[in-house]
Amino acid sequence: MAGEDLAERFLDMLAAERGAAANTLAAYRRDLEAARAVLGDLGTADGDALEGLGSAWGGLAASSLARRCSALRQFYGFLVDEGLRADDPSGALPRPRLRRPLPRLLSREEVEQFLARADEEAAAGRPDAIRLLALLELLYGSGLRATELVSLPLAAVPRDAPFVHVTGKGGQQRMVPVSTRARHALSRWLAVRRSQSRFLFPSTGASGHLTRVRLFQLLRALATRAGLDAQRVSPHVLRHAFATHLLEGGADLRVLQLLLGHADIATTQIYTHVDSARLVALVNARHPLATRGDATG
Repeated sequence: MAGEDLAERFLDMLAAERGAAANTLAAYRRDLEAARAVLGDLGTADGDALEGLGSAWGGLAASSLARRCSALRQFYGFLVDEGLRADDPSGALPRPRLRRPLPRLLSREEVEQFLARADEEAAAGRPDAIRLLALLELLYGSGLRATELVSLPLAAVPRDAPFVHVTGKGGQQRMVPVSTRARHALSRWLAVRRSQSRFLFPSTGASGHLTRVRLFQLLRALATRAGLDAQRVSPHVLRHAFATHLLEGGADLRVLQLLLGHADIATTQIYTHVDSARLVALVNARHPLATRGDATG
């Protein structure tokens, strides 16, 4: 079977079994096509050929090289699992060393300052200010991704239940708790919302929903009015603040994984960080041997 046909079968598997989104499938297809341009038939490429990709792709950023190699590893793993190839040559692929930077983070005090400004503006009763407060409360109070938030259908918000139904990456659905503050902000927004749109946050003069770009702009403008550095504020930063502040408060990492909608807990570990001093204090306070005192050997 030709390598091109094998690639299509691999992409079909990603769509059917893993629920990969269209953008994800397009990215995998581009990476496989880039490899095919160098290797020719992907189905018959051997370890020596794959090892040569390090030189052929030498001009790529480490992150781009790592992404392409990851796509190829999954592709060859699929071939072996399906009995379409006896050996897996992906061990010869280059392994660029990456340092994944931690997202920028707002302190609790900065978030409180941000929310206080939003509260103050919403108190005037303007629908746009009340909407922005609801958006902000859901970003920080529930840790939603920007796309998940702006595309929430009105039906996703039960009137009397403290959670929302969210459709995340790959079409995966989850229930996300909504804080008391966020529920109050949502109630205020629903009371002034004047639209027949099926979306909770409809766009102005259109049938669609608020865009991610517009959400980003609204948050940065609010940050400036709140006296914060607007360059440090984004929907992603607020999602990260939600995760980090929950973890600092003692939340379990597995629970946090579910709340954030991460398929792999390794993503949650990278996404959140806690200062080393707190981790040391946690071990000293909670470890079963902590009460036995120092031991010398």
